[in-house]
Amino acid sequence: MRGDGRRPDQLRPLSIEVDYLENPHGSALITQGKTKVLCTAMIQEEVPRWLRGSGRGWITAEYSLLPASTGDRVEREASRGRQQGRTVEIQRLIGRAVRAVADLEALGERTIWLDCDVLQADGGTRCAAICGAYVAGMRALERFGLSRAFRGSVAAVSVGVVGGVPLLDLNYDEDSTADTDMNVVMTGDGRLIEVQATAERDPFARETLDELLELAAAGIAEIGSHQAEAVARELS
Repeated sequence: MRGDGRRPDQLRPLSIEVDYLENPHGSALITQGKTKVLCTAMIQEEVPRWLRGSGRGWITAEYSLLPASTGDRVEREASRGRQQGRTVEIQRLIGRAVRAVADLEALGERTIWLDCDVLQADGGTRCAAICGAYVAGMRALERFGLSRAFRGSVAAVSVGVVGGVPLLDLNYDEDSTADTDMNVVMTGDGRLIEVQATAERDPFARETLDELLELAAAGIAEIGSHQAEAVARELS
């Protein structure tokens, strides 16, 4: 039994509230345990210069932690005048993940901007951002009659080994004491997009990797059901 009472293979309580904001073309508030991420999608009728005239679109993402999202105030990166390496890494991951299930030719010469703001962080923020960004993006595409630009769904979840036990969907306390930490991004039909795995202490065996991937696949399938329900809701 884990500190929050979950089984090793159990997700945190998960909810996705679509059309959370009125102004974006698509939006979703994803809550995973105590982690809350607000994701919005805006479609612009233009593409980066290097794609002009290609007939193809682009999908890009931005990610940020709100100042009060953690126990200690996080300084806004705009105040520093530059983004941290972690931020750049995560927003590139979000963009890659969603582009992996996109048909950029069907999108046409348009750009989807996915903005993911962490309202409250308790582990798994990048994975929650990917899950919410897909939903927000799909809502935006449906509003424009462009849903065919997504060929499938994408979701992500964290897994890890804590105290010798493989766990699904780590919260912050678990993540900070993990022997092995992994983020897994998969398509809705079970294909891998990205695996980020780190041995925080001792190296881990190939068998452990396989076990964690199986754990992640089951969790992502469950998250995918929540995403499908959210996307199916009538546009407001």
